[in-house]
Amino acid sequence: MSFPKTILSLVSCLLALALSGQIGAAPAGKAKKPGPDQVLELLRQGNRRFEAGKATHPHAKPARLVLAGRANQGDYAVATIITCSDSRVPVELIFDAGVMDLFVIRVAGNVCNTDEVGSIEYGLAHVHTPVLVVLGHTQCGAVTAVTRAIQGRGHALERNIPPLVAPIFPAVRRAMTKHPRLKGDTVVPAAIEENVWQGIFDLFLKSPAVRNLVKSGRVKVVGAIYNVGTGRVRWLPQGKVAAILSRAEASPKKAIEPMAGGAKKKKPAAGH
Repeated sequence: MSFPKTILSLVSCLLALALSGQIGAAPAGKAKKPGPDQVLELLRQGNRRFEAGKATHPHAKPARLVLAGRANQGDYAVATIITCSDSRVPVELIFDAGVMDLFVIRVAGNVCNTDEVGSIEYGLAHVHTPVLVVLGHTQCGAVTAVTRAIQGRGHALERNIPPLVAPIFPAVRRAMTKHPRLKGDTVVPAAIEENVWQGIFDLFLKSPAVRNLVKSGRVKVVGAIYNVGTGRVRWLPQGKVAAILSRAEASPKKAIEPMAGGAKKKKPAAGH
């Protein structure tokens, strides 16, 4: 039995899409989201395509925009990512993702202050993304500025910048303590990694909701560092996240009540 060439071509295209490993490659319409491990593999595959110059640029066509105009992002986005505001870190491009695939929070130094933690809570608890990536990057200006300030080589800053970068100071000091032989800017790469871990700790300390989602297995938190000169994402050891969660849980400074105003989270009414 023979088939017209147009039908065979369509079948081939659909098969290629199914095997491509694209983020959110499910057909249009509400579908069950992949689990945390599947999402992480999709992110890894997307970054490998980007780094190799083989990005497919999914979900960037007019049809996806039409869908975004009438859909709930909570039915599609698969990962929440907090990263730096640096122009060299184009998040969707890095992971070869498109419209409605990622819930992105950007702030200088990828710090987790109140605004960022609240945004993360929204991405995990309301957009229902099963993965959070805390993404640092090489040559981070915020970490470099804090490092130089601690070393006595800093410069004057506008009034709102010091409170913004204050959470980075413990990370830099820890990197300097761990690597006493690294002087000047040579300690910055180590400080950038410590700053990722610091962000995860600050998040767990301030958000009982996120701690509960991670402990329940519904969400996985991972650290990573993007190399702005190569395009590669280096994934940090996941085991360390569990240790940081335990440290936050043991801290007397941790927040206790997950809901605003001490209110308990309401269960949705039947049929909703």
